[in-house]
Amino acid sequence: MTSPTLVEWQALPEDAGERLDRAIAARIPDISRSYAATLIDAGAVGVNGSPASKTSYKLKAGDTIRVEIPSPQPSGLQAEEIPLKVLYEDDDLLVVDKPAGMVVHPAPGHSGGTLVNALLAHVPGIELDMGDEARPGIVHRLDKDTSGLMVVAKRRSAHENLSRQMAARTMLKEYVAVVAGTPRPPRGVIDAPIARDPRDRQRMAVVQNGRHARTRYATELDLGRYTLVRAALETGRTHQIRVHMASIGHPVLGDPVYGKRTLKDAIALGLTRQFLHAQRLGFTLPSTGEWREFVGELPEDLRGVLEKLEG
Repeated sequence: MTSPTLVEWQALPEDAGERLDRAIAARIPDISRSYAATLIDAGAVGVNGSPASKTSYKLKAGDTIRVEIPSPQPSGLQAEEIPLKVLYEDDDLLVVDKPAGMVVHPAPGHSGGTLVNALLAHVPGIELDMGDEARPGIVHRLDKDTSGLMVVAKRRSAHENLSRQMAARTMLKEYVAVVAGTPRPPRGVIDAPIARDPRDRQRMAVVQNGRHARTRYATELDLGRYTLVRAALETGRTHQIRVHMASIGHPVLGDPVYGKRTLKDAIALGLTRQFLHAQRLGFTLPSTGEWREFVGELPEDLRGVLEKLEG
């Protein structure tokens, strides 16, 4: 029988006042708020050495949170021979370049054809007891229509190591995007909390009492009505770059949710998704402690759009 996954961290000053269940969901990849509440009720969560008694406990700066995630039962997921573009692989992990249109893990409406299904075929011996049983190996996610680099764990120890790097916000995740207009200043930091849009629960939005979110951006190329920018995540909220850029008046080209005013131009350019690509990924290799950075090519569809805009 395998032992539970242990995740431990110390609350930062900006975490003060956050509910315990929300903090767990925000810090640990693939843990939902409802599952966090289940773990708290089961006595699997400790704060400062004592079992947490309330999901609504408000964190204080310096609190030490310890979460024991039990090993899941076998998932029944099917391996599928789906080609993967692998930039790097060792005994612990893979760095893959996910294409646009691929869902990361099975979900309602997407029972197959996902990155997880492809991973099970590529790594037949992958350890399945790495947190959420439907998402073995998944450390972080990309939206279906966002392409780019992801690191995927093969074994529990690597997943735990990479998850700690995510929680400590030391993993480098840099994107390229084409946004409407010209950001001013040309480089800066968007520091604005994100949560579900209270007017539309299918969207995210900048909300005063949302989760802390920071995005650094820098202008790369003026394209007239549009601008090529680089954006680096300091936090990892759902739709973070798309929401943040839209919040300052520069939505991502082709974004059907936050950039509807760009859709006419996107159609004219032959773009069928948002112009957003996770191009650079950096982290410490679990096996050696060596810092590594990986850079992926811009996909053909985005290259074509960029050439048209430049022309």
